[in-house]
Amino acid sequence: MGHGPFGLTLMNGPGDIEQQIRPFEVTHRLVLGIAVPMTLGLLTAPLLGLTGTAVVGHLGSAEALAGLAVASIIFDLLYGSLSFLRVSTTGLVAQAFGRDDQREQQAIFFRALFSAFGLGVLIFALSPLVAAFVPDILTGDPAVAEVARRYFAIRVLASPVTFGNMAVFGYLFGRGQAMTGLVLQILINGTNIVLAILFGVQFGWGVEGVAWATVFAEAIGVIIGIVIVLRQFSSAYRPSRSEILDTGKLKQLFQMNADILIRSLVLNGSVAIMTRIGAGFGAVTLAANAVLFNIFMLSAFFLDGLAGAAEQLSGRAVGARFRSAFDRMLRLTGLWSFAMAALLGLFFAVFGNAVINLLTTSDEVRQAALTYLPWAALTGITGALAFQMDGVFIGATWSREMRNMMLASCLVYCLSLYPLTTLFGNHGLWMALNLLLLARGLFLAVMLPRKARQSFAAAQ
Repeated sequence: MGHGPFGLTLMNGPGDIEQQIRPFEVTHRLVLGIAVPMTLGLLTAPLLGLTGTAVVGHLGSAEALAGLAVASIIFDLLYGSLSFLRVSTTGLVAQAFGRDDQREQQAIFFRALFSAFGLGVLIFALSPLVAAFVPDILTGDPAVAEVARRYFAIRVLASPVTFGNMAVFGYLFGRGQAMTGLVLQILINGTNIVLAILFGVQFGWGVEGVAWATVFAEAIGVIIGIVIVLRQFSSAYRPSRSEILDTGKLKQLFQMNADILIRSLVLNGSVAIMTRIGAGFGAVTLAANAVLFNIFMLSAFFLDGLAGAAEQLSGRAVGARFRSAFDRMLRLTGLWSFAMAALLGLFFAVFGNAVINLLTTSDEVRQAALTYLPWAALTGITGALAFQMDGVFIGATWSREMRNMMLASCLVYCLSLYPLTTLFGNHGLWMALNLLLLARGLFLAVMLPRKARQSFAAAQ
């Protein structure tokens, strides 16, 4: 054991590479420098959806608009559930960045990129099966299902480059380059919007034009993104093929991806259960819940940015073996997460009625949504800890524990649904959702001290 230029040098065991404690300072500016660009990038996505809706809406066909909505749901479920590639890449790159392992950073990127292209090809190969059955499951109207199939058949061509962009963003976020990620996100979505208008309206391609716009925008994005990443690489640290294809490292990547996939599927399943139970309270209540769920999703956009900061900084601290930075990261990301959640809760409490009126013109739905608004406004506060802990656990690559706590939280949620909905109706349904969010955060927070002691034990 000796002292290196960056701090204390550690030996993990016989044959292990020496690792140094690499101190770095976690500041409010550093946290917000990651969180704010990530949040802004996330907020560009709704603009893209609105553009596609407006372009197809100009066709004057209700079936075309409904078909676009059905196809969008399919891709949201598909790509949302498979977004683990971005998340796992962020955690692994952040740790390699923390220990200043430039060779492994390059290797992680290439592993993620090759995995992304492989996953995209797999999705494309399975797409005929999805197109044959899923649209009919989501709608009973054959005309709407046919529009959804036409859109799906084109947009699915972009699957390899869509997942490739996840690998690029994972690498950039893992290094804390959120501003570069924001510029790339704006480029992709901005190109998509322009091409959707050009193809859909000017060329008169309609729904197909909107789909082709996404294909070209994602392809342009991944080409530029790969160039940006490769320009950062030094040939002196170029990994060999055997290092990139290292069995142990690939297994770690696939295991993380599997854990995060299960977490995402369970979370999406919980939301689906809420929708199904809400349907039992009538069409008006179901519509009101759909409107209010947009408030929850808007809160999630803002909290996701801070979760991204927690991902990068926790991974970097674990890689740097610097416990002080990890502890300060917890304090600062927690402070900003709860401050943001409180601000969002106050905003929706004051302006929630205006937001509801913007989202629906039905007086019945507006009145019902206003009744349950406090529960939706509360989701940011009850979910703040869950979002922060997700970021911390992903960055530290504690994916198995995150998966297990998601399963435990879902069990609490499912067990609470019957008594709460029986006693309080739709109020009980929203109570259960808030309980799910609260349980996720608390379960992970209780587990965190033990995991942190284990990860930093050698550096104590």
